[in-house]
Amino acid sequence: MALALLRPRGAAMALALLRRPAVLTAAHRSAPARDSHSHGPPPQGHGGSKAASLHWTGERAVSVFLLGLLPAAYLCPGPAVDYSLAAALTLHGHWGLGQVITDYVHGDTAIKVANTGLYVLSAATFAGLCYFNYHDVGICKAVAMLWSL
Repeated sequence: MALALLRPRGAAMALALLRRPAVLTAAHRSAPARDSHSHGPPPQGHGGSKAASLHWTGERAVSVFLLGLLPAAYLCPGPAVDYSLAAALTLHGHWGLGQVITDYVHGDTAIKVANTGLYVLSAATFAGLCYFNYHDVGICKAVAMLWSL
């Protein structure tokens, strides 16, 4: 304590911020590591935000929606299911590739380029699927035609 009084206030504050509290050090050794591929929303109060929690919930909702669309596409193919599949598949792929960028792309410029490329790819994918649905047989009938081969 006496040394902290002799040092300038800024240096003492910097050392205090850099020092890891004993409670966190003990918890860090005993708790398993939480990686970015964990299956669950970030715990509230531990750096997670409401937006991240809503994003996680949205990802799961789209995945469940896709599971419901697969039998619907087989049982009652039509334009509504085709366009729903186009939107859901594009969104599902966009979020999945966004996680790949988050995990494996480093550097500000590289991240910006990768994210721009992802948005261009997602827009082109959605536009292409909508074009295919409107000007051709549609996703449902195309898959049925592939199965009949």
